[in-house]
Amino acid sequence: MTIRAIKDEERRARLGTRHHLADPADTVVDVARALVALHGTDPASVYLAAAARMRVPDVGPVEKALYDDRLLLRMLAMRRTVFTVQAEFAPVVQVACSNDVARRERRKTVQFIEQAGLGDDAWLREVEEATVAALRARGEAFTADLSADVPRLKERILLGEGKAYEARPTIANRVLLGLAAKGRIIRGRPRGSWTSSQFSWSPIEAWLPDGLPGIPEDEARAELIRRWLAAYGPGTAADLKWWTGLTLTQIRKALGQVDVEKVDLGGEDGYVLADDVDPVGDPGPWVALLPALDPTVMGWAGRGWYLGQHGPLLFDRNGNAGPTVWCDGRVVGGWAQRADGEVVHRLLEDIGAEAAAAVETEAARLTSWLGAVRIAPRARGRSPVETELVA
Repeated sequence: MTIRAIKDEERRARLGTRHHLADPADTVVDVARALVALHGTDPASVYLAAAARMRVPDVGPVEKALYDDRLLLRMLAMRRTVFTVQAEFAPVVQVACSNDVARRERRKTVQFIEQAGLGDDAWLREVEEATVAALRARGEAFTADLSADVPRLKERILLGEGKAYEARPTIANRVLLGLAAKGRIIRGRPRGSWTSSQFSWSPIEAWLPDGLPGIPEDEARAELIRRWLAAYGPGTAADLKWWTGLTLTQIRKALGQVDVEKVDLGGEDGYVLADDVDPVGDPGPWVALLPALDPTVMGWAGRGWYLGQHGPLLFDRNGNAGPTVWCDGRVVGGWAQRADGEVVHRLLEDIGAEAAAAVETEAARLTSWLGAVRIAPRARGRSPVETELVA
């Protein structure tokens, strides 16, 4: 049986269409559905990723979907990373990935509190239950509010002992992170603007009256793999392992439960959904300025077919992508916002005068759209190109 080869050009065409870069979406929910999950470690990235893909980009509808209609929610999920997903898809993500994250994080927290001489697993459980009770009583609260209600949240632990980054934070963030990973509490509206990282907390029932329903683990992982292949396929088992944070054994088991076809990706085995094997057409020319940690640039482990050799200039030392410039399914440069608000960019290759002019237009549009808002890295370092551009 001949295995169909899918070349880089076709993968780029799929990316442009399915990620709403060549064909904009109407709503942020459409964007989240198309990308499976929006990367949310940098709080502004959710808004910028949506704005790059919406016909009429606006902060208001994104905030409404997040905090009023509650169609989207933030979760600690794949790779212990904060993502924003559709509320209806959250139970799949919780069972497929977040439960494992919660177990690992809780073990770490117990170690920290034991090393600090605070107590043991039972001590942590008491603090967790007291925190949830306090949050239910308030309905919504920031970390400082909960620490006032549950004084043990103010106890300190030691992180990075002997290292340059040694710190003695309170236990509050570890407790809240663990409860969020379990799906018991949820990040709500931030303090201040949409670029703020100081989120309020709410009990999960305040957003989802029935909580996060449990579903069979194998079923959840298979559905997560199916959604990823529909949005990002073709991809390799290594891509799936990296994106989900699951083991290769779990990936192979999930692939066995999904109707897939094997394809040739330049001599490497790849997978697509069985009903998605047919060639796709060229979506036409497009350019985009995507934010740091955008779902598209972070969508695969094997990035050569769209990133080329530009990674060292556009990623920080921890492997986090900075803002990128795209042209027809390829990363061709980087961008940054200067202190005066201007969005500036640097092309790393010749893309032709017409495409270069389109990038200039997009940079000017983004400058105008951001207005007085200033974007700064929150959970990552600047890429070399960012550093150069803001200097």
